[in-house]
Amino acid sequence: MCNNHQHTTISRVLSAPHAKAKFENTTIERRELRADDVLIDIKFSGICHSDIHSAFDEWGGGMFPMVPGHEIAGVVEAVGENVTKYKVGDRVGVGCFVDSCGECEYCVNGDEQYCTKGVVQTYNSLDYDGNRTYGGYSQKIVVKEGFVVRIPDNLSMDAASPLLCAGITTFSPLKHWNAGPGKKVAIVGMGGLGHVAIQFAHAMGAEVTVLSRSNNKKEEALSFGADHYFATSDETTFTELAGRFDLILNTVSANLNVDQYLSLLRVDGTLVNVGAPANPDQYSVFSLIMGRRSIAGSLVGGIRETQEMLDFAAEHGVAPMIEVIDANQVDEAYERVLRSDVRYRFVIDISTL
Repeated sequence: MCNNHQHTTISRVLSAPHAKAKFENTTIERRELRADDVLIDIKFSGICHSDIHSAFDEWGGGMFPMVPGHEIAGVVEAVGENVTKYKVGDRVGVGCFVDSCGECEYCVNGDEQYCTKGVVQTYNSLDYDGNRTYGGYSQKIVVKEGFVVRIPDNLSMDAASPLLCAGITTFSPLKHWNAGPGKKVAIVGMGGLGHVAIQFAHAMGAEVTVLSRSNNKKEEALSFGADHYFATSDETTFTELAGRFDLILNTVSANLNVDQYLSLLRVDGTLVNVGAPANPDQYSVFSLIMGRRSIAGSLVGGIRETQEMLDFAAEHGVAPMIEVIDANQVDEAYERVLRSDVRYRFVIDISTL
């Protein structure tokens, strides 16, 4: 049965008129439903720190007015005539991107995030027709079927929302660098990314150590599945843990003493960065060559892996700790994120928009 809407869809949104501006409640037009499109009635949209970087134009290239949001959970409202994977009423999600070329080696391998043509981001991006994309701080969104994922029934919609960025951002490198039984994994940072990374690494069977500045999150870290917890403000930490880890996942967006953290790796260990500090890091090459160590980075995951992550989270009870807010609280939420005053992710209840 064709559920195609032969017209554009008007959607109420939260829009930033210019960099660092307060959000305005306004409307946009979503594109006419194409044959392979899904129209989603958005229920929840997570707030990612990258939303703040983008809305404040801290990374440059901001296109305003901007509608952020790439942690989208909702329900299918209509489908194009060629859509086969989803039907009206299905619980679905949309993550950090909404299109790719589908032809390059990375797209073919399921790593659309590294598309050589350039992935089309969910917001603050241009699609291949040259139209601007607008994200999930919105009542509705239209997305190609191939870039929609299914939210398992036993994952709550609000908690599933941050998994579409924070979840896949941490799951993908843990899987790629083989976190699992017999592996010692350290998670740097106990924030929005870190508290999810702990849960995934634990569920994968690794021995998990949390490295955080102070001890004030120790009990929470242990409750998420950490086996050990050390405060990096204590200089003895780096002596005690020297040469211990197979993998260190750095989730913080501040510049670290990279040589100190590299010293914690075993021979052939890897320090993987998923946090993105504004300024370049510095390190000594000797920190690498004396232990055949590596520094790496990772960017979310492809659609297939995002679905795998959601299914894994549902099976193992992995869920972010969230604070659900109304649409009129987003400006305040941004301020609180910048003060690190959130445990651990904000999620917007779109019904309040």
